[in-house]
Amino acid sequence: MMVTLLGATTLVLVTLAPWVLSAAAGGKNLKSPQKVEVDIIDDTFILRWNRSDESVGNVTFSFDYQKPGMDNWIKLPGCQNITSTKCNFSSLKLNIYEEIKLRIRAEKENTSSWYEVDSFTPFRKAQIGPPEVHLEAEDKAIVIHISPPGTKDSVMWALDGLSFTYSLVIWKNSSSVEERIENIYSRHKIYKLSPETTYCLKVKAALLTSRKIGVYSPVHCIKTTVENELPPPENIEVIVQNQNYVLKWDYTYANMTFQVQWLHAFLKRNPGNHLYKWKQIRECENVKATQCVFPQNIFQKGIYLLRVQASDGKNTSFWSEEIKFDTEIQASLLPPVFNVRSLSDSLCISIGAPQRSENKPVIQDYPLIYEILFWENTSKAERKIIEKKTDVTIPNLKPLTVYCVKARAHSMDEKLNKSSVFSDVVCEETKSVLLRCINYVFFPSLKPSSNIEEYFSEQPLKNLLLLTSEEQIEKCFIIENISTIATVEETNQTDEDHKKYSSQTSQDSGNYSNEDESENKTSEELQQDFI
Repeated sequence: MMVTLLGATTLVLVTLAPWVLSAAAGGKNLKSPQKVEVDIIDDTFILRWNRSDESVGNVTFSFDYQKPGMDNWIKLPGCQNITSTKCNFSSLKLNIYEEIKLRIRAEKENTSSWYEVDSFTPFRKAQIGPPEVHLEAEDKAIVIHISPPGTKDSVMWALDGLSFTYSLVIWKNSSSVEERIENIYSRHKIYKLSPETTYCLKVKAALLTSRKIGVYSPVHCIKTTVENELPPPENIEVIVQNQNYVLKWDYTYANMTFQVQWLHAFLKRNPGNHLYKWKQIRECENVKATQCVFPQNIFQKGIYLLRVQASDGKNTSFWSEEIKFDTEIQASLLPPVFNVRSLSDSLCISIGAPQRSENKPVIQDYPLIYEILFWENTSKAERKIIEKKTDVTIPNLKPLTVYCVKARAHSMDEKLNKSSVFSDVVCEETKSVLLRCINYVFFPSLKPSSNIEEYFSEQPLKNLLLLTSEEQIEKCFIIENISTIATVEETNQTDEDHKKYSSQTSQDSGNYSNEDESENKTSEELQQDFI
């Protein structure tokens, strides 16, 4: 009987021995966790993973991390001896723009091998969380206050807090029709709503430069108030008039007073309440008309917001819808200044920038295109040229004809979409072809000296020395009086009453007279002598 029992005991020990040996050998039966995911939302760092089928019961999990340049691994705070499949390591101070490595293992009586997670950069991995939203109701509007995603001391978005853009979806609580509004400020006002109506909305943020789009906030609902006795002013616009801006608006009731306030547009990008940053325009305080005039020089170059409020002495309206006011867009585009120089059959126009007025903003930093109109002084038939260049030639004109020119500038920037008025008219007479021939022949400055000419013996090179392209085309010849030349050669004498013309000397002063021969000649006869 004892032998039988002893044999049974021996058989039991033999059966258990392989399990015990396996456990003692380093836990080959305990597998590593798999499919580790890193979720980063704003400044919250979460790890999630799947446990293996064998890692059940009292199994725990631990992570190590390694920074760039480190040879050893360090225990990851917040992720040691975790019994679930999730841990938070947000307390770790990291450079969010540097890569980090992680590894995980399972632990029981023994430990599994390490499972390494692909390295990642926290900023690239991070997602934008929902912004914080606060609502205020008016009778026909809702004011939305948006705080950027993350905490006040956010590390992840520390450099991008002012770069967030926001969009929202809004709908009546009693309807499923949604309206999407893109690119709103951190403090935004939705107008043209119905009084005493519940509206619901949700907001999300985005960083366009990083191509990151966040998730929507929870849905917020609010009911608009009872309709106010005085409506706000409507249809606000700004126009330029002389050295002033004129702000106009529409209003339903008479005998009202109005005030106008302004705000730097960039302040709307900053989170927080801007209620006390609006400033009064002194010239537009307690005005009785539905417009006010204020000088342009009270605003420096920039973008502003304007709003108007009405009052009857007892009641006050809500502020009007805010309009954007860009001083560059409202700036005047002055007409160009230009100089006109005439040739025999063309006009050369040089366009210059207009002079800045001391107090008036002038558009000069944008590309311009010029519209040039010209016509014969005796005709009303205008011809048009459109040019981007500032040096323009109008060819194929009649000689000895007066032409008049005026021009205006157009902005090539689509945002400005402005044109100047036309400049003053400038008139100039084209020159005579014959006169230019005479100048060409008798002014030595147009003929190269002999020592230069020997280096430019070829005709194409000689042409480079001429002043204009017209002078290369027009050719003039002088046939001297043969009998006069023969007489001079035979007598070899100089008569003081007779001056010989010569187009060949380079020592000539350029001043000529022949009083005896030209005294009684008409202009036609003088011209005939040169033909």
